[in-house]
Amino acid sequence: MIQKQSDSPIDEIHRIRREISDRFGGDIGTIADDAARRQAASKRPVWQPKHNDKDDAREGPSSSDLSGTSHTATP
Repeated sequence: MIQKQSDSPIDEIHRIRREISDRFGGDIGTIADDAARRQAASKRPVWQPKHNDKDDAREGPSSSDLSGTSHTATP
């Protein structure tokens, strides 16, 4: 019996991401708006972290505060 070779989970993620990007012409803002609309319509709860200023003070300075440059990726 010959088994059909399926895509790896990573390949499937890349394929789906390309399909979504193609559907919205690569416009990340429109993709995000659609995702937010679908999430709101689902009525499923979404985890939100507890946030307060006391927690921020305990974390200390960010890496950008220490070096003067940000280490975040740009689109």
